[in-house]
Amino acid sequence: MGFVREERRSIVDTMQQAGPDAPTLCEGWTVRDLLAHLVLREGRPDAAPGILIPPLAGYTARVQASVARRNFGELLDAVRSGPPWYSPMRYLDEKANLVEYIVHHEDVRRAQPDWEPRELPAPVRGALWKAATMLGRRAYSSAAAPVVLEAPGRPEVRVHHGGDGGAVTLRGEPEELVLHAFGRDAVRIGFEGPAEQARAVREMKRTIP
Repeated sequence: MGFVREERRSIVDTMQQAGPDAPTLCEGWTVRDLLAHLVLREGRPDAAPGILIPPLAGYTARVQASVARRNFGELLDAVRSGPPWYSPMRYLDEKANLVEYIVHHEDVRRAQPDWEPRELPAPVRGALWKAATMLGRRAYSSAAAPVVLEAPGRPEVRVHHGGDGGAVTLRGEPEELVLHAFGRDAVRIGFEGPAEQARAVREMKRTIP
């Protein structure tokens, strides 16, 4: 697809323009913190497991704090150049980083008050739709109502069958659905269904183990 390489360059440009101290949608993280996370994820295989494995999170946090103290320009260059030769991410870039880079790019963009959605290529939206339906099964697993995802030109998919009352349909572009599944509220999504259930799904804590 090649889109990840383009998105990598684009997120670096956006971060450079925003500056190291600009806020992001990642609670408590500035652009510098988010940049350090990306550098660690791709360049420190020893520390990256702690991103997903809680017992290792302390070591990961210490390494990330150390990475964040590096020169801002060096961090930008590290992300721009892609995973180093020894990183497994170098060989999984397109598969492992599509959702990662789109979500974190929007974390920077949508922390600004005047953000607007981007128009993404059709193949990218196709990949994001597949991701949204998979992520949604985990993100909404504790929802108080059945949850259905729907994107323009695509058949609806029920990602949660439990709960009480009528189903709640989340309707939006695939990237918006992915962002909401990851816990972001700065999204352009329609919530259709019984008012109480729709509000509960909109405001629920979404977690993806």
